[in-house]
Amino acid sequence: QVNSKQGGSPCEEKQVVLLSPLGRIEISGCEKGVHEIKLPKTNLLPRGAEPSAACQVCEGAEEMPEPLQQCTAWLRAYFCEPASTGSLPVPALHHPLLQRGQCHPGTFGEAVSYKQLADLAGNSRAARAVGGAMRSNPIPIIIPCHRVIRSSGDSGNYGGGQLMKEWLLSHEKLQKEKLAQ
Repeated sequence: QVNSKQGGSPCEEKQVVLLSPLGRIEISGCEKGVHEIKLPKTNLLPRGAEPSAACQVCEGAEEMPEPLQQCTAWLRAYFCEPASTGSLPVPALHHPLLQRGQCHPGTFGEAVSYKQLADLAGNSRAARAVGGAMRSNPIPIIIPCHRVIRSSGDSGNYGGGQLMKEWLLSHEKLQKEKLAQ
C-alpha cells in the first residue's frame, strides 16, 4: 500500500502498461482514480499520424481497478478510433494537482496558445505560469497539455518531447479532418 496522492488514507496503487504507437505508456492508480500517466521517453516515433490497431495492455491486466480500465479503454480509443473518445467516460483522477481544479486545454484537434489560456484564466500576463502548470500535468493526453502551443505557432516544450507533441497534434488534426469529410 502507498499513501494516497491526496494525503488521506492509504490507497492500494496498481500499475498497468499499455503498448501504444508511441511506445510503453505506464499508468498508475487506485480504486479512487488515475494517479499518473507516464509517457515513454523516445526519439523514435511512428511515421505519420494514422490511427493504429497496435494498442493493448501488456502488463497489469489482472485485478485492474475500474479507473485504470477506463483509462486504458480511453487511450486505446484515442490511438485506434479517435472519434469514439467522446462517447467514453473520462476516468476518475486521483492526484492532488487535479483537486485544485485543472483546465482541459483545447478541443480535439485544436491548439490554444499559452497566452490564450492565461487570458481564459483571467490573467493575460500569466503565460509562463500556464507553461509551468502544463509541465506538472500528471495525466498527459487525457488532460491534453500537448494542445497548448506558443503564440508564434511553434509547438513549444512537452514532457514527452517535442517530437511526441508534434505527433499528437498531427494525429488529432488528421482525425478531425477525416471526420469533417
